[in-house]
Amino acid sequence: MTELGIGIGWRPEIADAVEGLSGIDWVEVVAENICADHLPDSLTRLRERGVTVVPHGVSLGLGGADRPDPARLAALGEKAVALGAPLVTEHIAFVRAGGPLTATPQLEAGHLLPVPRTWDALDVLCENVRIAQDALPVPLALENIAALVSWPGEEMSEGRFLAELVERTGVRLLIDVANLHTNHVNRGEDPARALSELPVEAIAYVHVAGGVERDGVWHDTHAHPVPGAVLDVLADLASRVAPPGVLLERDDDFPPAEELADELRAIRGTITVVDTRSSGAEAVRTAHRHGALSSRPAPRDALLIGAGARVSGGPMPSVTPVVPVAPVPETAPAPAPGARQRVAVAQAALLSALVAGTPVPEGFDSRRLGVQSRALAAKRAGVVAKVAPELPEILGKGYRPAFLAYARSRPMTGGYRRDALDFAEHLLVAGRPDDPAARRRLTEWWQDRSGSRPPGRATRFVRAARHALVRK
Repeated sequence: MTELGIGIGWRPEIADAVEGLSGIDWVEVVAENICADHLPDSLTRLRERGVTVVPHGVSLGLGGADRPDPARLAALGEKAVALGAPLVTEHIAFVRAGGPLTATPQLEAGHLLPVPRTWDALDVLCENVRIAQDALPVPLALENIAALVSWPGEEMSEGRFLAELVERTGVRLLIDVANLHTNHVNRGEDPARALSELPVEAIAYVHVAGGVERDGVWHDTHAHPVPGAVLDVLADLASRVAPPGVLLERDDDFPPAEELADELRAIRGTITVVDTRSSGAEAVRTAHRHGALSSRPAPRDALLIGAGARVSGGPMPSVTPVVPVAPVPETAPAPAPGARQRVAVAQAALLSALVAGTPVPEGFDSRRLGVQSRALAAKRAGVVAKVAPELPEILGKGYRPAFLAYARSRPMTGGYRRDALDFAEHLLVAGRPDDPAARRRLTEWWQDRSGSRPPGRATRFVRAARHALVRK
């Protein structure tokens, strides 16, 4: 198991701040945001300083009903090689549904959605993971995700589901303690139970992030400070195992560098054993004697051995030494007959309800699905504004309401750049925006990127029919 230390998520908006932070052993970069043959200068400088860079994928959809896309796997592997990464990470989630397995249009969520914790879904996930492991040049670790909704009829707890996944595939785990807290608030799941059930020796590293509660729902925003409740979950995890790495995630509303440094200090303080006489320190010495931890010396204030905080003034909890992950099984059973089809139908029904306005599948909480649907639309609007900043510039204050109205009837069927073009086309077909100068600018923007003339009457009819079919 690679010892990583204390890290932070690298984002272009805080690249200079990350380079200037002291005590940073490694960074994580969203894989889809970089090109293997043209790495950002900031990442190159960090690598030259000996800082480890780990690519973190968000688009494989290993929890989906379809087998992993070979092109996406190849791209992720190329980035791992270009960065000299010791591992790559992805999510236990699905991000698209529909297509040939259901004979329906393929829909994109633009977000990580939860996999049902059923034996069918586990079978499919395990086979997908094995395909990914065989294709990638470095080890793979998978992250538990946050969710607003619960699947009806689940057959396992989160901890049991993760334990089964590790046992069948040998995959490592990226445990996000903020996501455990989110699922505690939103779905009533006990983080301590999840930690007690999952194989902590399989943990590759840990994510820590902030969020906010609105109307009894916790939103995992990665745009707010890390709350004490999330640090409490981190302390609980650190009382059970010495995690090889801990990373602070921040994706939006970036604070000054000083505030990032304060959050890193809070994380470090949560996991560092102050009392060297504690059982935690002895556990780490034992791990070193057995060769479980890297022999590379870590910075004095880096993450190593955290045993968490004292509990009610009592003795320090014991710490499980990090031990090597079990080898990948030679063979793994194929999914049960019809499992992929059943998972495909269930996921397509859920995603269609979220993004295409179809009826809520039986057993789901319709109110929660409404919250999730609005959150997905808001995220689409925000990401499209980033990948195509000219749109909010052209449309001004009318951009967001226009996009949200568009999103209610037009599910995303491609990536965000395709979504931006489709949105612009949608407005132009409707003769909008009303201002002639803005409409002319939008037409020029659309033509420049699509290489097409504005759609004629026949094309409009075909596209309207296609959208109507998606909504059925």
